[in-house]
Amino acid sequence: MEPNHTLRFRRRRVGYNRGVLPVAPPTVFPPAGRWTPATPACVATVGNFDGVHVGHAAIVRRLVEMAGRLGVPAVVLTFDPHPAAILRPGAAPVPLTTPARRAELLLALGADAVLVQPVDERLVAIGAEEFYAGVLRGRLGVRGLVEGADFRFGAGRRGTVALLADLCGADGVELATVAAVERGAAAVSSSRVRALLAAGRVAEAGPLLTSPYRCTGDVVAGARRGRTLGFPTANLAAIATLVPGPGVYACRATVAGAGIVRPAAVHVGPNVSFGETTTSVEAHLVGFDGDLYGHTLHVDFLDRVRETRRFDSAADLARQLASDVERVRAVAAPVAESTTIGSVHAT
Repeated sequence: MEPNHTLRFRRRRVGYNRGVLPVAPPTVFPPAGRWTPATPACVATVGNFDGVHVGHAAIVRRLVEMAGRLGVPAVVLTFDPHPAAILRPGAAPVPLTTPARRAELLLALGADAVLVQPVDERLVAIGAEEFYAGVLRGRLGVRGLVEGADFRFGAGRRGTVALLADLCGADGVELATVAAVERGAAAVSSSRVRALLAAGRVAEAGPLLTSPYRCTGDVVAGARRGRTLGFPTANLAAIATLVPGPGVYACRATVAGAGIVRPAAVHVGPNVSFGETTTSVEAHLVGFDGDLYGHTLHVDFLDRVRETRRFDSAADLARQLASDVERVRAVAAPVAESTTIGSVHAT
């Protein structure tokens, strides 16, 4: 089917003009990779991919295989914010990954490019056939698609895999579906990961993910009590993703752009020993003594050490912190010494 000059559809007849889509173009990671908007041709997968779990990894593996066979780039199209943030703002899930982190993880799995599509009222109103014609065929130039077996697309999620197969079949576009990955007799999903993290069960969430769960925040000034106790902490603000439930955690902390990676004891929750009720995130970097104010800190959650509780004295708290640090060192030191995924930038 030859490209038309307008985006329109009647039943199965659809046009592929990229210029008339009423939505913003996506941000491309990396910006100068194999896929470019000027010469679109690819095998693609579409979804939120929040958290980038092992089920997502199975889809990307199939994507890379098909792309290699067809001789075109493997492209992941994802969205920001989650469409539910537009359709159901009060019920939208808290994200597990920022767009940049999501791209970082997907590229590490072998994707050639990750496209982060801005989501607004115009995008969520596009029907399934229009989305296929204007976005998948028009903007991405797809020659093949790989999706999960429960994939839905278009306004109201009315587009099904059966409809997608119909559209692809008419165009000679290859379509593959990938079954859900199960762990512990249940399907792996972003909602399952989110529930485990909210309950503080980071060690159980870890095997469902392709990389330890990460929170990223800016280091800001706090009450400075940690230094007086012998355990200085970096207080994190502006965390854009889900924070695990209250507790003390064994983590790996990375100071962005500084090459500093350390085991970290991270406290999540209010400092009840000092009468506070507001949740904070504080990281003590084991073996590090320096000024981190103004830096960005990546915290990878590995295991939960204990619950938060009130201590009767500063001495009691200091003794507990010393015990916490030893446990954190045992869990996180080997991980902190391992190779970490590098950062990815978009323009």
